[in-house]
Amino acid sequence: MFTKQKAVVIYLIFSIVWIIVTDLFMQLLRFDHSMQMIVNIGKGGLFVVLSAVFLHQMIKKAEQLKKTVEEEQQLSTLINSMPDFVCFKDSKGRWLRVNDFGRKLYNLENVDYIGKTDLDLGEMVPFFKETFRYCAQTDEETWKKGMMTRTEESFMTTNGEFKTFDVIKVPLFHENGERKGLLTIGRDITQQKLAETLLLKKEKLSVVGELAAGIAHEIRNPLTSIKGFMQMMKEAKKTNEWYIEIVLNELERIDQIVSELLVLAKPQSHCYKPFLLSDATGYVIHLISHEAVLNNVDISIENTAPHAQIHGDKNQMIQVLINIVKNAIEAMSQGGRLRLHIQEEGENVHVTIADTGVGIAKDRLKKIGEPFFTLKEKGMGLGLTISMKIVQEHKGTLRIESELGKGTTVHLLLPLYQGEKRG
Repeated sequence: MFTKQKAVVIYLIFSIVWIIVTDLFMQLLRFDHSMQMIVNIGKGGLFVVLSAVFLHQMIKKAEQLKKTVEEEQQLSTLINSMPDFVCFKDSKGRWLRVNDFGRKLYNLENVDYIGKTDLDLGEMVPFFKETFRYCAQTDEETWKKGMMTRTEESFMTTNGEFKTFDVIKVPLFHENGERKGLLTIGRDITQQKLAETLLLKKEKLSVVGELAAGIAHEIRNPLTSIKGFMQMMKEAKKTNEWYIEIVLNELERIDQIVSELLVLAKPQSHCYKPFLLSDATGYVIHLISHEAVLNNVDISIENTAPHAQIHGDKNQMIQVLINIVKNAIEAMSQGGRLRLHIQEEGENVHVTIADTGVGIAKDRLKKIGEPFFTLKEKGMGLGLTISMKIVQEHKGTLRIESELGKGTTVHLLLPLYQGEKRG
């Protein structure tokens, strides 16, 4: 290292050489005494100036070199204190420098790694032979891309841990485009990946639990109807054909709701066919009439399209209508009026279901239909989500209007059956 002491030594040598050279020069010229005095004064002054300049430059250079060495030491300390893998390689993939973390990671503490390639190190540390080979491949891919790359690399360490690293590789080039060097930085994200995996499992279990509760809620509706009609037949001590038909239909609806679980594993094609919408609405009104009476809800129907047909799944449409009507009745806990209006509008049939219930606030109305969002204390928020999905599959639309304290109106628009299959 160039120091101030070395600069002084060089200065003294320069002084001696200067004196010898100038004395020889004076003897050769054989100047007179006066001229020699003038030359000696000039010589001395010039010597002082040149010496001062030379010494200043030497000292400045020494200080700059010292500063560079100190900065390099600070940088080395910083890199070695990093909990990440940091490695510098030359244009041919030979290791120039690696931090303490990297040496410990690959068991290179007692290995002379400088000037060695990944393949060379794989032979010196056989445990990481495949890992080093993969590193050489990814290095070459980075060189070919000519830009920074970022990948995840995983491998087993000597202590039996499976590590995952977020690896960034930065290729460096000369101005003429030739390779200069490669910087590799790898951050250990093993714990982060483990946390993400655990969180994903937790979310899956949570969704499965909520979905199971929602399915149970959907099944409870037809079970309630079955239980009610069976109790009525028990009290009457006679069999009513209409009650039996309703019970059988509700059992079929339960079977269909349970079958919806299969859709989660494998999408199924529905067997659509034409049916009268009035049959579906009539069935729902008869089914829900008992509950309406118990809740002091008056139901009125205006059907100006009794022969309107739609192409789809009748049971699914019944499920949609029951969901809407039951929501309306539950919104009128103190009694009220439920108006159902059916009319044709061009190539569509428009079903309007309006209640005089408590209504829905605007901020909550925007979330209606989102999975697991519900206004009910014990609801799971899947009823309208499933209903909207069914309506969409029937190429229809479901729109909700509501005002807090003035009730809610549901508009169901479905395409009329035109004599050919849709969907």
